[in-house]
Amino acid sequence: QDKEKLEIRELSVPPSAQAVWDMIKYARNVIEEFRRAKHYKYILCLTLTPLACELLEICELSLDKMGALFEDSNVYMLHMMYQAMGVCLYVQDWEGALRYGQKIIRPYSKHYPSYSLNVASMWLKLGRLYMTLENRTAGVKALKKAIAIMEVAHGKDHPYISEIKKELEDH
Repeated sequence: QDKEKLEIRELSVPPSAQAVWDMIKYARNVIEEFRRAKHYKYILCLTLTPLACELLEICELSLDKMGALFEDSNVYMLHMMYQAMGVCLYVQDWEGALRYGQKIIRPYSKHYPSYSLNVASMWLKLGRLYMTLENRTAGVKALKKAIAIMEVAHGKDHPYISEIKKELEDH
């Protein structure tokens, strides 16, 4: 499965092994830089909105650069998309968060086991975003997928599952 997780785009001229290795090093560095920036600036900043814009810019620039070589299903791309989604959620850019979440869910479903809570969590986020954006049909569908996974992982009587089912009833 590692080959799928590190998938490279099919290009007319295949990249050299060195180019791939350089991009992996870049991806690792930018992920570490993002973590440091997030941690450092969360501590120092009273307002996070300018920071959020800066963090989102880091994500988008790195996604553009990595996307020239890596498929969207590549773990480095997924990591940055997940970070970008988090920033969008923070600044309440629901459409932006939804766009990233929609790109993330299919590779997550492929990379993680069938009943992974990572996949359930993404379906839950997507469901809530759809509901917020008044797309009830897609929201219900996504929340039901989250519940199906969580019922296996946590058991049908888990309080969290009851909470999500109540959420569905209330919408």
